[in-house]
Amino acid sequence: MTKIILIGCNGRMGKTISGILTNSDKAVITAGVDICDEQNYGYHVYTSINSIEEPDGVIVDFSHHTMTKSILEYAKKNNVPCVICSTGHTEDEIKEIENASKLIPVFKSANMSLGINLLVLLAKKAASVLEASFDIEIIEKHHNQKLDAPSGTALLIADAIKDSVSYDAEYCYDRHTKREKRSKAEIGIHSVRGGTIVGEHEVIFAGQDEIVSLSHRADSRTVFAEGAIQAACYLDDKKSGLYNMDMLLTDKIK
Repeated sequence: MTKIILIGCNGRMGKTISGILTNSDKAVITAGVDICDEQNYGYHVYTSINSIEEPDGVIVDFSHHTMTKSILEYAKKNNVPCVICSTGHTEDEIKEIENASKLIPVFKSANMSLGINLLVLLAKKAASVLEASFDIEIIEKHHNQKLDAPSGTALLIADAIKDSVSYDAEYCYDRHTKREKRSKAEIGIHSVRGGTIVGEHEVIFAGQDEIVSLSHRADSRTVFAEGAIQAACYLDDKKSGLYNMDMLLTDKIK
């Protein structure tokens, strides 16, 4: 059974993971860390990662990207794997992640949903086949409390497509100031914010007289929690290195 140290345990995603693992036979939470030390699920919650008395396990981090450095320092010191689920990392923080992966197993993904990462794989394949005569547009929808736009997942999809086409693609986030035809090299990225939408992403390949569309909709945060748990179990016996959902899915497909 995989042991998990849950960072951000009293946040929305942390509580979702705790609920899922309450009676699980595949993973157990041995300790939690949160600025709020409310005790809800039978494991001890610390306000500082350095106070943990149960250093054994896989770290699952659903806190804030500014915590990344201290989390990785703890992980390296105690030689434990780390699943980074936070987003919005700076270039320096990304370097910290890459450097840490040389010493310990680190799993990093902009989106922990298995479904959305399968969509990324399909979008890469479609882009490599259709690029010559199809325009590519990405539409993402989220709740009205989300701060960033476009979403990290939309950029994940766009980056994957960009790496799969032969031309130098450029991202176009807003066309209202343009009075010109669409460039064939564009990947359009559009954001919708409203209500309580958990997360929707659609990739449109628009060709001459035909359209190919790939889409994913998350109806609850459970899909992200399940993905994070699978990532922790996947990382439990891995050697040092930087891992991602693409690798996890590839192993599942084999």
